[in-house]
Amino acid sequence: MASSFGLGHIPRALWKSDAGAGTFGAGLGAAIGAVLLATRAPWWVTLLAALAATAASLWSAVPFAVGGADPGWVCMDETAGTLLALIGLQGWPWVVALVVARLADIFKVLPGVHRAEALPGALGVTADDLVAGLYGLAAGWLLAIVL
Repeated sequence: MASSFGLGHIPRALWKSDAGAGTFGAGLGAAIGAVLLATRAPWWVTLLAALAATAASLWSAVPFAVGGADPGWVCMDETAGTLLALIGLQGWPWVVALVVARLADIFKVLPGVHRAEALPGALGVTADDLVAGLYGLAAGWLLAIVL
């Protein structure tokens, strides 16, 4: 569960490193979001999916988040953050939200992202991705308003 159903282990199998595992977890969030978009699910279904992924991340990361650890292969947090970014969006705003959330998580330069990661245990593992997802959501909604 913590590895987004095994997706977080793909980079180690392919290139002997955990680098990029978070992007595989975000890919799962994007895939779920795309299915919900294609099926014209109401916005609250994406919200429920984001809440479920957040709960799964908080629960499944506990045994691996000892002493401030955040193993690279643990990527359910990226799945949750990505789903959060996509709530109620479609078209270009959906794409922008996805990209902004991923970049905010990778570079951690936007206010609050790095600080959220410093929270203890599974909360720190998950919170930075949720903050990054909120940046993505805000960017997507701003673009949706402009368009």
